[in-house]
Amino acid sequence: MTTILSDAALDALLAQDVPYGDLTTDSLGIAARPARMSFAARGAMVLAGTEEAARLVEKAGGSILRVEASGTAMGAGAVFLEVDGPAGSLHRAWKVAQTLVEYASGIATRARRIVEAAPGVTVACTRKNFPGSKDLSVKAVQAGGAVMHRLGLSETLLVFPEHRAFLAEPPETWIAGLRRKAPEKKIVVEVGTVEEAVAFAQAGADVIQLEKLPPDAARAVIEATRGLTPPPAVAPAGGVTEANAAAYAAAGCRLLITSAPFFGQPADVKVVLGPL
Repeated sequence: MTTILSDAALDALLAQDVPYGDLTTDSLGIAARPARMSFAARGAMVLAGTEEAARLVEKAGGSILRVEASGTAMGAGAVFLEVDGPAGSLHRAWKVAQTLVEYASGIATRARRIVEAAPGVTVACTRKNFPGSKDLSVKAVQAGGAVMHRLGLSETLLVFPEHRAFLAEPPETWIAGLRRKAPEKKIVVEVGTVEEAVAFAQAGADVIQLEKLPPDAARAVIEATRGLTPPPAVAPAGGVTEANAAAYAAAGCRLLITSAPFFGQPADVKVVLGPL
């Protein structure tokens, strides 16, 4: 993968952490000393953001010796980034690069676990990433083998109960209206019960998004709608994790929608920085 964060964005990250120089390194008089820095996985993890981390080092004045690509699975102790350069440059990039990789790799690792728990099923992550972190979060999701459910409100039709509260027409009417206005888009409707799911499928929804319904409810919806032409995609959402992904797959779901990769511990990265 290439970097998804621009040089301007990376410059801003460095400026946040080192706005007026590195007081400790500069005061010790070691900034010009030749140095080397390595990043290694403390435990098994899927990498994400390594290209951005390497570019941060370059922006700070270091040189890249080796970097593993985002999406690479690493075992405990494996080194994935090695750099050298002046000690001042490496100290300047150190924590920003480490923290970026840790958070992004945490997302990628959790996404990969869900993907591996349900082979052959598409795992799609929602837009519920931390505000301001979308670019890197999307890259991390993809590095883990998942896809994005929707990048934002501008490119998908997803009708929530909060939308339907304003509609007086029957679902057949507003679903047909959506199809006229956006004929290239799938119409997704979120529901909270099996009965709602069947009703909106019969009204013409392309995708039925099940909000926090268990696998047995998903199976019931699939069985009740498989005779429709075409049958809708039935996609569990809300509460989908690596612990229940296999159960949803066994119920017949071929699309799982989840926010779980965005929430959890960062990956743990060990950094060694010292003189050459």
